[in-house]
Amino acid sequence: MSGTAALESLFPAAPSLRPLFRQVERAARSEAPVLILGPGGSGRSTLARALHAASPRAAGALVEVDIAALPATLFESELFGFEAGAFTGAERASAGRVASAAGGTLVLDRIEEVPLGGQPKLLRLLAERRFAPLGGADRSADVRFVGIGAADLGERVRRGAFRADLFYRLEVLTFSLPPLERRKEDLPATLDYFLADLAVRTGRPGLALTERARGWMLDYSWPGNLRQVRNVLERALIERAGEAPLDPRPPADGRPRPEALAAVEKRQIEAALAYTRGRQGRAAEVLGISRKTLWEKRRKYGLP
Repeated sequence: MSGTAALESLFPAAPSLRPLFRQVERAARSEAPVLILGPGGSGRSTLARALHAASPRAAGALVEVDIAALPATLFESELFGFEAGAFTGAERASAGRVASAAGGTLVLDRIEEVPLGGQPKLLRLLAERRFAPLGGADRSADVRFVGIGAADLGERVRRGAFRADLFYRLEVLTFSLPPLERRKEDLPATLDYFLADLAVRTGRPGLALTERARGWMLDYSWPGNLRQVRNVLERALIERAGEAPLDPRPPADGRPRPEALAAVEKRQIEAALAYTRGRQGRAAEVLGISRKTLWEKRRKYGLP
């Protein structure tokens, strides 16, 4: 499979991004770090996976780390690993994510959340391809590095929240994904792709939208980008009656949803949990709420 074919197979519903794909294909052949910027939900992680799939390292591991999900105190031990006895509670050694990605690609998502104290070691990893586990000896790193960041990462550098030298080391190969609102020409293909994907994943062929739903979805601004489109369609599938076309309602954009009455809300939560086979994080994402809110609502309605 060619590089462009690999990219389009993982990012198929974006005709406007084809020029970007050609740039990414050329970058995939390089070993230089890559920085992918854009708003949340715009497909940054998908583009990182596509870059890995189009690279000479495609047969190696793809290790993705969400920096925002790591407590600052665990950043170094999680990324670089540690030896037994390196700190209290370290009874057994841990290889860390850098070592796990050897021969492949290491993706750091939400890189703007890297603690300032950990940024010098990350800079050394990029500049020298070397690192040291906590309590361990220095060693080489055989990884391709991809950083995923917010569109305003440069502004964070100016505020002193992100090291300038680390930013400049990263920005040699930079790709910016625009919000979905700025590439409305992709919306028809995006809707068709998500419907087809949902049909395959749920074993329900022939999923379609009502004319009313397709109309507002093509006109809507989608502040949550691709992630919001997918979640709206999945929620509509959960609420669908029989084999009728999907008829999602426009997002309330912060106003109270009229269907959020207790009985209906409870049914939606039950359906989302069943749909995701009990995966709390995915159910919360489908419902458009946080995991904490889902936990509170489950307790409110006495749901397991």
